[in-house]
Amino acid sequence: MQVILVQDVKNLGESGDVVDVADGYARNYLFPRGLAVPATEGKLRQVKTRQAAEEQRREREAEEAAKLVELLDGGRVEVLAKCGEGGRLFGSVTSADIAAAIKKQYKREVDRRKLELAEPIKAIGPHEVTIRVYPGMTAAITVEVKEAK
Repeated sequence: MQVILVQDVKNLGESGDVVDVADGYARNYLFPRGLAVPATEGKLRQVKTRQAAEEQRREREAEEAAKLVELLDGGRVEVLAKCGEGGRLFGSVTSADIAAAIKKQYKREVDRRKLELAEPIKAIGPHEVTIRVYPGMTAAITVEVKEAK
């Protein structure tokens, strides 16, 4: 029997998948728990329409991510920070500081959680930072930490 999964089912599939299962498994387990619905013509069309829309959304996101990588890759961002003697910072430059500097300089929003810092930036000077823009797409930028006066 073909069913459409409403929720993710371990070892069977994810929500929206159309799978073949035994009649008893569908009637006695999947349907009563609301995990699946019978695969009728109308519901199969709905699933195909939803999958096509999801694919278009993913393609649009990938295109936007490629544009962002092109814009940011190899770029420089300047961050001002208070520092003491010897170029040591009071505190450190965080990913949130870098994301704010990117937004200010490039006028593009970057999620701070997508910034990969090898270690906290605690000194003045250039530092390499990688941004995970989209799965499989990264951009490397140079963060120039300067003393705030």
